[in-house]
Amino acid sequence: MVSSDKATQPVRRQRPPAKTPEARENQLIAAATDLAERQIAEGTVSSQVLSHYLKLGSTRNRLEETKLRLEAERLRVQNEDITLARSREEDYAKVLQALQAYRGEDHGYDA
Repeated sequence: MVSSDKATQPVRRQRPPAKTPEARENQLIAAATDLAERQIAEGTVSSQVLSHYLKLGSTRNRLEETKLRLEAERLRVQNEDITLARSREEDYAKVLQALQAYRGEDHGYDA
């Protein structure tokens, strides 16, 4: 006789072992999300898990995510600007050295 518990158990997919800690973390997050989804469907979800997913769907959470993405983009652009400014300063210094050498004011700098 077949147990009724086995009939309701979903077939689990075997995932290959993670190669990095980040990949392992992603596997665990996926497993936890799958479990929460199953618990919500079965009506056995805890109030903490349900509250977590309700907060994820809130307008406030979406606005906070958008704000974080925009801040990350601003920081990336700011970093690029700093890198370009350093490069320009080096280029200006080389031009000044070349002009000084051209005028005969070589002070021992290598161009």
